[in-house]
Amino acid sequence: MASENSDGQSLRKGRLGVAGIVFFVVAASAPLVGMTGAVPVAMLAGNLAGTPGTYLAVGLALLLFSVGYAAMSNKVTNAGAFFAYVGKAFGPKAGVASAFTSIIGYITIQLAIYGFFGGLMAGQMASVGINAPWYVWTLIAWALVTGLSLLSVDVGAKVLGTLMVLELLSLLTVAAAVLVNGGPEGINLGASFMPSAIFAGGIGGGAGIAIAFAFASFIGFEATAIYGEESVNPKKTVPAATYWAIGIITALFSIVSLAMVTGFGATKLADGIVATSSVEGTPLANPAGVLFALSDKYVGNWLTQIMGWLVISSLFAGLLAFQNANSRYFFALGRSGVLPTRFAKTNPSGAPQAGVILTSILAALVIIFFAVAGLDPILNLFFWMSAVTSIAIFLVEIFVSLAVVAFFMREGGETVWKSKIAPIASALVLAGGLYLLMGRFNLLAGTAPEGVDPSLPESTWQLNSLGWVLVLSPFIAAIIGYVVASIRKVHHSKMVDDVLS
Repeated sequence: MASENSDGQSLRKGRLGVAGIVFFVVAASAPLVGMTGAVPVAMLAGNLAGTPGTYLAVGLALLLFSVGYAAMSNKVTNAGAFFAYVGKAFGPKAGVASAFTSIIGYITIQLAIYGFFGGLMAGQMASVGINAPWYVWTLIAWALVTGLSLLSVDVGAKVLGTLMVLELLSLLTVAAAVLVNGGPEGINLGASFMPSAIFAGGIGGGAGIAIAFAFASFIGFEATAIYGEESVNPKKTVPAATYWAIGIITALFSIVSLAMVTGFGATKLADGIVATSSVEGTPLANPAGVLFALSDKYVGNWLTQIMGWLVISSLFAGLLAFQNANSRYFFALGRSGVLPTRFAKTNPSGAPQAGVILTSILAALVIIFFAVAGLDPILNLFFWMSAVTSIAIFLVEIFVSLAVVAFFMREGGETVWKSKIAPIASALVLAGGLYLLMGRFNLLAGTAPEGVDPSLPESTWQLNSLGWVLVLSPFIAAIIGYVVASIRKVHHSKMVDDVLS
C-alpha cells in the first residue's frame, strides 16, 4: 500500500471506480435537499407545472458542457480539475485565477450545507425531546466530516453509498406511488414538458426564476474530474462518471418534480404548495412540507418520518463530498507552488491532510462567527452561501468551456463536435445561466433592498450592499488568484507540465 504513495505527493491511484465517483457527485447535489428545498420555490415563484421540463432542459444543456469536459479529462488528470484545465489552455496564472474562484464556490456550498444541517438537525432533535442550538449539531457534523476525510476517500465513498441508496429509494418510492395513482388530474406531460410550459412567465419572470433554481440544483456534478487521480482508469472513469452523474440528477429531479405536479394536479399546484408549505400564513416558510405532504397522502407517514432523517443524512453526505473536493483543490495548489509545499503532501491513508485541515478550520471560523453574531443558519448562512456558490461554479464552467476550445485548437486530437461545437455552445448556455443567476441573486440569497419584491420581473439586478459584495466575490477571488500567481511566479509549475500530461 505504501508504494502507491511513497513520495507523499500524489493521491492514491485505483481507489475509485465509476460508482464511487458518482456517489460523491450525486451526494454533492443533495437531491433530497433539492426536492424539499429548491423545487417548491422554483415552482411557486417560477413556472409552476413547467418546472419538471425546466430541470430536464437544464440537464440536457449541461450535457453540452460535459462533452468538452470529458474530452479534456482524457488529456489532463489532476485533483484540481478546473484549475488544471484552464491552466493547461491559458497558462498557470489563469489556472490559479479559476482555482480561487472554484475554492470560493466549494467552500461556500459546504458552509451553506453546514447551516442547513444545523437548522434542520436542531428541529429534528427537538421533536424527540433533545434541545440544543443549531451550532452544536453543526460542530458535531464538522468533527465527523473532518475525521472521515482524514481517514481517506474510501471510507467516505462507503458512507455516501449507503446514504445515497436510501435517499434515492425514498424519492423514487414517493414518485412511483404518486405517478401510479395519477393524482386528481392524471399525469399531464404536456403541462410540464411543452416549451410553452417551460417558458411560462418569460425569461425575465417565472421561467427565469425556475431556470436559475434548476441550474443551482446541479452544482457539484462537475466534481467528477477532481477524483481522476484516484480513479481506476481516469480516461474512461471520469467521462463515464460525468455522464452518469448528470443523467441521474436530471432524471431524478425531472421525475420527482413531475410526481409533485401530478400529486396536486397541474391546475391546482400553486394552491397545493401554498397549503402545505405555509407557516403562520407565510408560503414556502416550510418548503419540505410539500414533498412530505405527498408522502403522507400517497405512501404513508412512516416514509415521511424516514425522509425527515434522510434529509439530514443527505446534508451530511454533501458535507463530506465538498470536504473532499475542497481539500483536493488545496492539494493541487500546493503541488503547483501556489500554496506552501505541505499542502502537496498526503498522509498514510492517502488523504491530502493539510487541505482537509485548512478546509475544516475555515468552516469552523465561519460557523463560530454566525453563532456568535446570532445569525440564522438557514435564512442567512444557507441562502447567502449557496447563492455565491452558484455564481462561482458557473463562472468557472464558462472558463473551462473556453479552455477546451483553446486547448484542442492548439493540440488537436479531438472531433469538431467535442473540441469546438459542444464547448462553444456550452459557454453560451452557461453565460445565459450565469446572467439569470446574477440577475435573480436577490431572490436566491434574500438580499433584495428594503421594499423590493424579488419575485417581480422589475426587481431583476436590484441588490442591497451585502448582495453586491456576495455576487461579486467570485470575480474578486479570480482577480486575487491571478495576482497571487503573478507574485509567486507560477510559470512552469507541475500544473502545466509533467504531472498532468
